[in-house]
Amino acid sequence: MSGRGVFITFEGGEGCGKSTQIELLAKLLEERGLTVVVMREPGGTQVGERVRDVLLDPALGEMTIQTELLLYQASRAQLVAERIQPDLAAGRIVLCDRFADSTLAYQGFGRGLRLEEISALSAFATTGLVPDLTFVLDLDPDIGLVRAVKNGADRLEAEHIAFHRRVQEGFRTIAASEPSRVALIDAAGTIEDVHDRVIAAVRRLPVINMLLTGRPR
Repeated sequence: MSGRGVFITFEGGEGCGKSTQIELLAKLLEERGLTVVVMREPGGTQVGERVRDVLLDPALGEMTIQTELLLYQASRAQLVAERIQPDLAAGRIVLCDRFADSTLAYQGFGRGLRLEEISALSAFATTGLVPDLTFVLDLDPDIGLVRAVKNGADRLEAEHIAFHRRVQEGFRTIAASEPSRVALIDAAGTIEDVHDRVIAAVRRLPVINMLLTGRPR
């Protein structure tokens, strides 16, 4: 593929299956001859992975919500500059596990910080980069948390269920406000069911649809 690449992000609450669906989409696109890179937030760089360790450490319960917000934005700024922008410039497909919408949902709707201030910080951290397509995997938090905490809960997973319900509503609000960019995907059912829903939605991107049309998976 020539020219600028395509930036696709996956969002949703804890245990909604983002990592699995990213892996399946990456495999499918690579089979169609595209160069795909997968990354995650927070993290994806040496700086970002260290920030991630701090953000998710359950021992750091005294972290203020302002500190939390700024750490997420710092990790994001490093990832955009170091990896996402260069990969897009090279014409690659970038699949990212979380991006700026997560900060709106978690720190805005979940924590109660001002959405306008979060959006301004995100624009600064990303230099205005917006995904071409965002999937929001929508799953009941009661189900997702059972999946997520099988091996122990991190600092965010350990939050009360009311927090996670506010996050879910935040993602739904974001999806409703930007339907041309954000596809709300029912994440209930089998992995294959959800994958089929993702593939149906990813066809809204012309370059992807061209490669998938008429070709069996």
